[in-house]
Amino acid sequence: MRGSCFLNRRTELRFRALAISTVKSVTVKIKLLLCCCIALTLLVFCVTSFTFVLWTNQTPPALRPFTDSRKGYSIIMNTWKRYDLLKQSIKHYSSCPRLESVHIVWSEPDPPSDVLLNFLHHVLKLKSKDGRQVKLKFDINKEDSLNNRFKEIEDLETDAVFSIDDDVIFPCSSVEFAFDVWQSAPDTMVGFVPRVHWVDSLKGEGNKFVYGGWWSVWWTGTYSMVLSKAAFFHRKYFTLYTNEMPTAIREYVTKNRNCEDIAMSFLVANATDAPPIWVKGKIFEIGSTGISSLGGHSERRTECVNIFAATFGRMPLVSTSVKAVDSRDSWFW
Repeated sequence: MRGSCFLNRRTELRFRALAISTVKSVTVKIKLLLCCCIALTLLVFCVTSFTFVLWTNQTPPALRPFTDSRKGYSIIMNTWKRYDLLKQSIKHYSSCPRLESVHIVWSEPDPPSDVLLNFLHHVLKLKSKDGRQVKLKFDINKEDSLNNRFKEIEDLETDAVFSIDDDVIFPCSSVEFAFDVWQSAPDTMVGFVPRVHWVDSLKGEGNKFVYGGWWSVWWTGTYSMVLSKAAFFHRKYFTLYTNEMPTAIREYVTKNRNCEDIAMSFLVANATDAPPIWVKGKIFEIGSTGISSLGGHSERRTECVNIFAATFGRMPLVSTSVKAVDSRDSWFW
């Protein structure tokens, strides 16, 4: 009996020793595996960091300043009796590397004052570097119409136009990135403020539409317009808007003081049969609340979409879900 107990005790001790040995072996293997993973991670990080340093120490060809003036871009800025905002905007954008000229769409009854002119010229002179001088011109219009922002400009020296309102600011890095995107598709509109339309299933048989604002874009993940309050497009669309846009649409814009941006989106889409490109960018509103905050704004924009579609004889807007993102400024992409 005592022998049997002794054998059982010895067997138990052997199994325990074996179990401890197995656990130690597994622990060692896990530690070795973790060490290998950490070492591999550090190796990849070092190689990536080294490659990143090499890359950041070089100027990518696509981001080098162009020497040909037609390869830069011009700003077309719409303004109306907001001189402080105009000064602030010009002061900011004059630092953008590939900006060639600024054209201010002026539709006020009185010409710009000498004080305003001197200030803006002084700012542009201070911002000039390496012999680069941004040109400034006021495009004076006798008629007060939102169509003025798309009038043909005879002395425009660049193909690329950045249409911008005086009360919104984008970092120059975002503007330059959007310009790079536009260069890859110069016939389309490339902008920061997307909007969408869709068929109104409750009215008509596919020929009635609804205009959707930012929240509709966010909810559906699609858009069919980028607003001209912050968008790149080719200067040829000024000629098309002035000479070939249906007169009824330009008259509607003048009378209602709204929807010139939708009209430009229709014009470009009708010419290209392609969607615009939305560029992700941080927008800074520096002005007071605009007409988009007024009651009935969406209804009026919906009316514009339907009138313009009827005038064109079709719906030219094309929906898309593509968004251009500058991965250099993003943690996840």
